[in-house]
Amino acid sequence: MRFGLFGTGPWARMVHSAALARHPGVELAGVWGRNPEKAAELAGEHGTRAYADPDELIAAVDAVAIALPPDVQAPIAIRAARAGRHLALDKPVSLRTEEARELASAVADRDVASVVFFTRRFVPECATFLADAVATGGWTEARVDHLGSIFTPDNPFGASPWRRERGGLWDVGPHALSLVLPVLGPVVEVAGLTGARDLTALVLRHEGGAISRLTLSLDAPAATVRAGAEFAGEAGVRVLPEVEFSAVDCFTRAVDQLLAAAAGGERPACDVAFGQRVTEVLEAADRAIREGRAVRLG
Repeated sequence: MRFGLFGTGPWARMVHSAALARHPGVELAGVWGRNPEKAAELAGEHGTRAYADPDELIAAVDAVAIALPPDVQAPIAIRAARAGRHLALDKPVSLRTEEARELASAVADRDVASVVFFTRRFVPECATFLADAVATGGWTEARVDHLGSIFTPDNPFGASPWRRERGGLWDVGPHALSLVLPVLGPVVEVAGLTGARDLTALVLRHEGGAISRLTLSLDAPAATVRAGAEFAGEAGVRVLPEVEFSAVDCFTRAVDQLLAAAAGGERPACDVAFGQRVTEVLEAADRAIREGRAVRLG
């Protein structure tokens, strides 16, 4: 499958391009970026072509992989879907529910395959844990901590304007939601508070009555950096296993799922429709924090 890569930043270089270039079922057929010089450099590293026009690249490929800020990603993804191209997207798919719904509608209308890269969902041990949790059922609560410290000189993502503006809620919040939604079900109500730096705490009520608590940050003190999840219910308390993983390997698995779905196989659990639901919760959380009250969804 011929892929066009959109984006030239650290994530595009370190993960997307590396995985696509080595995948036996993929041809990296072109690169587009907002900085033409960086696009030419990345394309040259992989022996492919840099495109000046995103629509020209869309027309030349079977699928697109997008590693761009969400407000830039969504319009390109919508155009690609409407052109019948399969989509490998990053999270969040959009910063606006209306736009996320438009994207999901375009994917459904053209019956294209889609996958959204919620990194840990493509870690085998995590996938097994979540499948077992879903099969077990009876969960009454969950807690997810996802706190990073990226605004340091040695972190390539610290210079990202959209991460500085939106903080942990929108960057690591999708990862946390990707763990609780498949186990506890849709969110019907959300409340939130913010603290020092960009510390964000959310409390979510799920459709079946379970409660989840998410603690999120991109600017946490170094000594408090952590990522973990646990579920509690009739089966007791179960903790998501901590394992080392490679983001390149995880993205490769996401591409595997996209290729299988495009060939008529099973639709990825983390598809654009799932990405839309994540954006809906995040936008409701944003509103709950601004207004100082719980917000109902649906």
